[in-house]
Amino acid sequence: MTVFTRLLVPLDGSRLAESALSAAVELSRHLGTAVTLYHAVERSAPATVHGDRHLTLPTEVEGYLAGVAAWFGEQGVTADTRSDADPGDVASRIAGTASREGADLVVLCTHGSGGLRGLLFGRVAQQVLVRGTVPVLLVPPSSEGRGQAFHCRRLIVPLDESQTAEVAIPVAVSTAAGFEAEVLLAMVVPTVETISGERAAATRLMPTAAAAVLDAEAADALDYLQTMAGAFAGRGIRVQVVVHRGEPVRTLLDVTSARDVDLIVMATHGRSGVGAVWAGSVAQRIIAQSSRPVLLARIPLPAG
Repeated sequence: MTVFTRLLVPLDGSRLAESALSAAVELSRHLGTAVTLYHAVERSAPATVHGDRHLTLPTEVEGYLAGVAAWFGEQGVTADTRSDADPGDVASRIAGTASREGADLVVLCTHGSGGLRGLLFGRVAQQVLVRGTVPVLLVPPSSEGRGQAFHCRRLIVPLDESQTAEVAIPVAVSTAAGFEAEVLLAMVVPTVETISGERAAATRLMPTAAAAVLDAEAADALDYLQTMAGAFAGRGIRVQVVVHRGEPVRTLLDVTSARDVDLIVMATHGRSGVGAVWAGSVAQRIIAQSSRPVLLARIPLPAG
């Protein structure tokens, strides 16, 4: 049974934002989810958004969303529409709409690269994540807009032997089962040359001993991944386990390219304070550098 029942697709009227539409269509087809298309009318909005005229009048918004819903219908998917002109920032309004509509996945475009992509991720995805347990699918932008194809033939789940990272597993199981996709469970164990953080100084003082320890960690990682694979194999999902050595983000991105991965599924925290939370995080760096969609599962906050 899928963990997703309704998708919320925020749109701003731009062609770039529509890069997420084909993903929503395919998710609905394969997972049997309902779809809600949503537009937040911004007060004092600029004249254009990503090169397209900004929608500011209720009649414009209604007409636009109706046109997108009609396109969904042509793809064999029924979509509801919602809009509002409430006060407050767009990110908070999307999060509130997701809650009211009972959405359990938000699908949106990252809107560009570098600072702009980081801004949207921080203001929208982070706000949605911080307010509950709703996963967020971030789709890279494309000049093709709604014509951008979405496939899910193979997905990768980065793990690190922590229970927090394992939050991504139920999401990955559900998605892989719906798409009949193959799953790669992956871990990256650093080398003496690529290790960072608190262990770096000690490692370089005793490189031979550190290399032996890291080799042992790689062997343990393989055993761990084989255990985690049971959650997928038990559902009849094709699953492989891969352990690589190197710098985590660069290595994971190289693996996704070499293995022709369509989707990255990983867990992430959703705390407030964008600068403090995402700085240096693996999730943020993967989102900033990946050309593949990234599905983020929310790590629950500690009780109390």
